[in-house]
Amino acid sequence: MKQIDIIKQWLQDYPVVASIIKYVILVAVVLLLIQFLRRFLRKNITETTARYKTQKGVEIIGYIILIILSFSYFTGNIKDFTLAIGLFSAGVAFTLQELILSIAGSLYIFVVKVYKPGDRIEINGIKGDVIDVDSIYTTMMEIGQWVSSDNYTGRIVKLSNAFVFKGPIYNYSQDFPFIWDEFNLPIRYGSDIDLAKSIVKDIASKILSEYTSKSKLQWQDVVNKYYIEDAIIDPTLAIKLTANWIEFNLRYIVDYKKRRITKDLLNDAIRKSFDATNNNVILASTTIELIKIPELKVDIKNESN
Repeated sequence: MKQIDIIKQWLQDYPVVASIIKYVILVAVVLLLIQFLRRFLRKNITETTARYKTQKGVEIIGYIILIILSFSYFTGNIKDFTLAIGLFSAGVAFTLQELILSIAGSLYIFVVKVYKPGDRIEINGIKGDVIDVDSIYTTMMEIGQWVSSDNYTGRIVKLSNAFVFKGPIYNYSQDFPFIWDEFNLPIRYGSDIDLAKSIVKDIASKILSEYTSKSKLQWQDVVNKYYIEDAIIDPTLAIKLTANWIEFNLRYIVDYKKRRITKDLLNDAIRKSFDATNNNVILASTTIELIKIPELKVDIKNESN
């Protein structure tokens, strides 16, 4: 009992310290409650998306409650909350502007649904798959850079949520998880062009049929939701005459995560079909044709001593 009385007396003698200790205990209780609720939801919600969103919701609500309690605690009256916010904002707006923008960005991302975990985005020149969004940072698995096509580099990037207010955000998968892709095929002059066109169109229709049918249904939803004109979903083939060859341009729609493997399947199937035409269709390469070789006169004289 004597030790308790000593502690009480000490707290009475130092009210500022006592106030700080009480505030620390209050913050600790709120943070522990947030963690408890997050663990409870993680164990009892099986669906991944719902589990993630509810955990983030609890985290955001908990921080808001913590801010309100902090202002109320130090002002002594909840009625002074508005005045406290003004004074607090004036004091820290400059030094903590990046942190404030990051927190505001996380709320904006969550409410407006700019992107979510699982989306493939490009922001601030960084491209990757979103694997987490917290109150300050967006975490991405990077793609591109020194690796060709849309392959992972292995680097995990943390990006401030403040960047959602500072530039464009490219989302590969929101509302419409398909993208248009294309590649060129050089066909040698003298080849059977009609046969080549038929081969390319048939292969494209066969390999891309699943993406085409699925994308048509989802593209209609995009047209109904946004002010956008309708687009051609089926594969298209355009021909261009160049100085060296006839250029085929194949444009098609594909799942945003299967761009590289789909292009490989198309190129390999087209190559095999062209090889089976007995040289009726030949892929071209860069060649140099000499139109006229100038005449050279060489005069060799035998001189004897």
